[in-house]
Amino acid sequence: MCLDIAFYSALQLIDNYFPDLTHDGEINFDLDMGMHFLALGYNRYPVIVFEHDQYHRKYFEWGVIAEYMDTPEKIKAMRKSMVNARSEKILDDKRSFWNRIRTKRCLIPVTGIYEHREIKGWKNKVPYYIRLKDRNMFCLPGLYHYNTKIPSDPETGEMRGMFTLITRAANPVMRQIHNSGDNAFRMPLFLSKEMEIEWLRPDLTDEEIGRLLAYEMPSDQIVYDAVFSIRGRTPRPDGLPKNSPFSYPNLPGLGDDSGAATGEGQAQKSLF
Repeated sequence: MCLDIAFYSALQLIDNYFPDLTHDGEINFDLDMGMHFLALGYNRYPVIVFEHDQYHRKYFEWGVIAEYMDTPEKIKAMRKSMVNARSEKILDDKRSFWNRIRTKRCLIPVTGIYEHREIKGWKNKVPYYIRLKDRNMFCLPGLYHYNTKIPSDPETGEMRGMFTLITRAANPVMRQIHNSGDNAFRMPLFLSKEMEIEWLRPDLTDEEIGRLLAYEMPSDQIVYDAVFSIRGRTPRPDGLPKNSPFSYPNLPGLGDDSGAATGEGQAQKSLF
């Protein structure tokens, strides 16, 4: 799964990316929040949709509540599985909820994502901050949904919009970072900017959707750095922002997860 993203920049960057963007309401979103945004908080995040022949910036909750999740108990138990949508389900599984809402496509602006790497013998996984080469902002494809059976947004009175982020099988470099857990060897669906804009085209056929879903971002377009912590509360010893590179003594290179790190490296990793 992809549960940790970042938008560590001014929202103006989104406006520059989509010059004809319409803002739907104000967004209470600051740099501290944007430096690390966690899916399982189900908080609101700026996303881009194409509705009524215009690009709109909406403020949607991350994590879809489907109509069959019709009790608080079901929502609590099932919503965590709705923050990501597997690309393989969108077209190939006709019974999937994602197949039913495949025409409701959105883009999730980010400046990067976070992922964890497991190394044998290391007590904790090593977090990485991951971006796309030569792009200070990019967008991750997603799907969105308005659930009319739950209370409307208390601030705007509008239907509550929610989104999911699409994942696919990882490329070679992401396989070496996201290398463990129930959803190992997956990554967000990274696209070129031209493909991102195409994702919002309302007239896309299933064949065209399938072509975009099948795209694998080349490994040489992935930029990655080990960082100190993603979710931990321990302050960084160097005082730098969460997404700044962090040097771990004896950290093995990608692909070498045999656990060769000892001594100082072992002590350092225990900080997060």
